[in-house]
Amino acid sequence: MPTPIRFVLVHPRTPENLGAAARALKNFGQMEWTWVRPPWSPDDARARTLAVGAEDVLASARLAPTLEEAVTDCSWVVGTTGRTRVRPVPMDPEAFAAEAARRPGRIALVFGDERTGLRRDELARCHALTRIPADARQPSLNLAQAICVFAYALSRAPPRSIREISRPGTDADLQRLERTLDGVLRRVGFIRSGRAGVAPLVAPWKRSGLTRTEIRLWESAIRTLARSLSDS
Repeated sequence: MPTPIRFVLVHPRTPENLGAAARALKNFGQMEWTWVRPPWSPDDARARTLAVGAEDVLASARLAPTLEEAVTDCSWVVGTTGRTRVRPVPMDPEAFAAEAARRPGRIALVFGDERTGLRRDELARCHALTRIPADARQPSLNLAQAICVFAYALSRAPPRSIREISRPGTDADLQRLERTLDGVLRRVGFIRSGRAGVAPLVAPWKRSGLTRTEIRLWESAIRTLARSLSDS
């Protein structure tokens, strides 16, 4: 069985794409997906027309008002992009699939809307990036085509390894840790008002796959340091 992934579609614009995407997911054994702020419902007739044999996948789509809510319980959040000059350097689909097979916890693969892709702020909150290396003369893929490429890559990756590991930290845990660090560093003047936050500092944490215990230990250390500074 392929590594199960939560496919997250941020503001998908075209119901036909959703129907075709549902069929691609079922073709390669993927069954979980979430739509963020969709202007269409899963029972839209235009989507059903293209979801041949995958009407159950189409109907199972979970709806979420924000990207944060869609990935809050995921331990690894990977954004898709067509951009080449971004950091961290995007993995290709095969590398993403191989890494997903060794990661514990829930994994989210995030797609932007068909016109603009993911915004910079949406890419920045992802833990890693991936990109389909299309021909530079025609780099943009249809949303359903892109989903099909990743679903196929996942189906070709080694089976997901089962390891004894502490509970992996979720995106919600990492966001809480980021807010804790940001608050302390602003208090001591390391980050000044109007400046960017601590995203570059926490990026290694997002890549490393911290467990919940490790995240709580970091939070405790940061809060203890903050109390010490307040008392001094």
